[in-house]
Amino acid sequence: MNKQPKHLFAATFAAIVMATGLSGPVAIAQSRSDQGEARKEMKAGNVLPLREIERRVVTPLKSQGHEYLGPAYDSTAMAYRLKFIRDGRVTFVDVDARSGRILQRSR
Repeated sequence: MNKQPKHLFAATFAAIVMATGLSGPVAIAQSRSDQGEARKEMKAGNVLPLREIERRVVTPLKSQGHEYLGPAYDSTAMAYRLKFIRDGRVTFVDVDARSGRILQRSR
């Protein structure tokens, strides 16, 4: 088993964080905030449940060979971004959380 020094891992992680322009705690806090908003909007009947959106979008893409990596919710846009990978290429599918309509598909 390869035991690399902890400081090497920490330095690599710090470089990745700086390169992406995100800080870990800020990104996590944003994610939690958006996740809470999604839950609140769903309970109020303003957006579809994530499982319903996934049923509509993930199932057809899986049948085309895409692997589903997971969702992210944007509370400002009231949209989900679903992330997929196939043959080493990442695809994002933006979905209106209110209607379940696909807004955009990008590679």
